[in-house]
Amino acid sequence: MTEKTVALVTGANKGIGYEVAAGLGRLGWQVGVGARDEQRREAAVDKLRAEGIDAFGVPLDVTDEDSAAAAAELIDRTTGRLDVLVNNAAITGGWSQQPSTVDPATVRDVLDTNVIGVIRVTNAMLPLLRRSASPRIVNVSSGVGSMTLQTSQSDAVGPVSAAYSPSKSCLNALTVQYAKELADTSILINAADPGYCDTDLNGHRGVRPPEQGAAVAIQLANLPDDGPTGQFFDDSGPVPW
Repeated sequence: MTEKTVALVTGANKGIGYEVAAGLGRLGWQVGVGARDEQRREAAVDKLRAEGIDAFGVPLDVTDEDSAAAAAELIDRTTGRLDVLVNNAAITGGWSQQPSTVDPATVRDVLDTNVIGVIRVTNAMLPLLRRSASPRIVNVSSGVGSMTLQTSQSDAVGPVSAAYSPSKSCLNALTVQYAKELADTSILINAADPGYCDTDLNGHRGVRPPEQGAAVAIQLANLPDDGPTGQFFDDSGPVPW
């Protein structure tokens, strides 16, 4: 019997994260639903299982080192393996975020979740990922993290943002650094831009359904062994850094 591919998706109780978990589950994968809130996490697991998806809950607060370590231990006990990590959990920090008036604590909180949280979870999961034959890491970023698009008047994206946008630029840079460190391994790590999706994160102002935004992360989770690493993609192809 062929072993199922095992994935962990952080922030998977709703929105894009939930749709990534659902999409991977429909491929026949076993999916860990990572989330802080127990009630929402278990509701998501129940909903996925009702669809026939092999899902299990993973208590996970990406801002807590011990929580990340405990999540890795739970996955090891539950499945004995991890093939794919999708770092999706993120916060905006609220609006507005004019650099001249933003509370530095807001910037710190956003970075703690959107960047340092990715480091915490990734590093906790790396020992499991290294056991996989075809390990993949997908960091869910945003087009607002593209310095090229942000500095082009014709392609400028998003409002002025001293916390959220820079956090995604930093996440993109972090993705490149992990790719450089892991270049001599079989781990492929890339950043995904889901587009402006209709989620709680933006007060449901987005124009794309979450399942459409999830498509690029699902694609990157399924890259062949000779696929790209250290790159940034949306569902139409490469995105400029």
